[in-house]
Amino acid sequence: QVQLVESGGDSVQAGGSLNLSCAAPGKDFSISAVGWYRQAPGMQREWVADISRGGITNYADFVKGRFTMSRDNAKKTMYLQMNSLKPEDTAVYYCNIKHWGTGNDSWGQGTQVTVFS
Repeated sequence: QVQLVESGGDSVQAGGSLNLSCAAPGKDFSISAVGWYRQAPGMQREWVADISRGGITNYADFVKGRFTMSRDNAKKTMYLQMNSLKPEDTAVYYCNIKHWGTGNDSWGQGTQVTVFS
């Protein structure tokens, strides 16, 4: 497992945008699936988006059309561009990598996103 490092969380007014980044050191980034999750206070962690090894991107219904996930294999970094933010998007956002071969997960420490109306 490796320690992922997120950045980009902030407080923003509803309708605004944020771009989260996650650096994922390690040799297997380019061949592993990566994803973003979030956890609101008192709630379970939920899946937001992911990109498969083959480059297929999937989104949870509640972010479709507003969030865009991307990855840069050369920089070993994944991103989450969040537009049209809503107060219900307020949560701690975590990045994840599912290591190819073992299937083990590595997580970031989380970055706080707060959306106020």
